[in-house]
Amino acid sequence: MELLFVSVIGACIGGVVRYSLPKRGSYGAFLLPAAAAAVTATVWVALLWVGLAFEGTWIWVASIGAGAVASLVIALALPRTRTTSDAAKLKQLAGV
Repeated sequence: MELLFVSVIGACIGGVVRYSLPKRGSYGAFLLPAAAAAVTATVWVALLWVGLAFEGTWIWVASIGAGAVASLVIALALPRTRTTSDAAKLKQLAGV
């Protein structure tokens, strides 16, 4: 049940990151929430396998923090990459 809670919290943080940063038109509406939820759930399960208890504070902090960092990195890197690749493709299609 805690995995569901932490995944939903991660998705909500991804949604907040999406609407907090500019250039959100470069990617889809659900990319950041989905990526944050996936990273949060993956880190949660990995930390459970390592031996952390789900009642502990650090498993929550590490999992949710990893999801927030992942969504922030995607939100900052993707618009630059998208702009560059779109300009290169337009140049290629224009024959210049």
